[in-house]
Amino acid sequence: MSKVTAENGFESISTSIEVDELDTNLFRSRNLRLPFGARGVFGGQVISQALFAATKSVESAFGLHSLHCYFLLSAAHDIPILYYVERVRNGRSYVTRVVKAVQRGRAVFVMMCSFQKPEPLQPQFQWKMPSVPSPETCELEEDRLRRRAAQSMHIPEAYRFLLHLAEERARSPVYVRIARAHEEMTDDGMVRYMYWMRAKDVPVACGAMYQKCVLGYMSDLHLLPVAWRTMGMERGERGPNTISMSSTLDHSIYYYSDNFDCGEWMLYVMTCPRTGSGRGVVHGQVYTRDGCLVAVLSQEGVVRAATREPDSKPKL
Repeated sequence: MSKVTAENGFESISTSIEVDELDTNLFRSRNLRLPFGARGVFGGQVISQALFAATKSVESAFGLHSLHCYFLLSAAHDIPILYYVERVRNGRSYVTRVVKAVQRGRAVFVMMCSFQKPEPLQPQFQWKMPSVPSPETCELEEDRLRRRAAQSMHIPEAYRFLLHLAEERARSPVYVRIARAHEEMTDDGMVRYMYWMRAKDVPVACGAMYQKCVLGYMSDLHLLPVAWRTMGMERGERGPNTISMSSTLDHSIYYYSDNFDCGEWMLYVMTCPRTGSGRGVVHGQVYTRDGCLVAVLSQEGVVRAATREPDSKPKL
């Protein structure tokens, strides 16, 4: 399946998240992205497309407030995904939908999402946005990768790998700038990672529902790697501090604002409170540039080190 790009070479966010309506409650992907080195389609794209399909079945008076999803199988990038929407509940205050994503007759992803009639007069509270450098002073991720590649020219494999990652990041429909990396906060081991993110070509004057689909796409960027990076692990040659597998199991988003624009810089704060048994859980908060906390996220995934299980056979 060919990828549709904008005139200047990067992938279009609208083509990445929008789906074609085939019949009532039945939709098909237009475009699928396979990240470099990944086992399947980018998870954030599947989330956003499933959301886009679900929103087609909901009245405009209701706004998306949460989603919970599971990644069941790696989705192939060269076969369209079919999205089946089930209208589980239509209430006066809340509406519930279930979306099942299917390839080759098998479910690869399932999501439950809930929509609410806004209640703006209710009291509010939020965590304060961390203090970070402005996005204009932070380095673009592809520039950082190119700089690292230049420093690794004496290692051909590393040089090619980093350049490939830089090219992929430059084609992405989302700008990423590193605000703070591996910031150790307290004596209890809490570590924060923070990134500025901005979608490159969000359609002009699109509504809150569309913005939430775009944020669904952005939400999967860099989230699970925080688990193994918190432990001081990296990708590379096999060894005790090398990550051998990283794959998302489930993902949740709670939306708390209808007034944000993913075409503007947003701060993504990530922490990993626990890893173990080959898994890791990461929490995230997404802030607008002026400090409004618009979404809270959680993700768990497979996080395996390059180690072998102890040999159960007795040594002779």
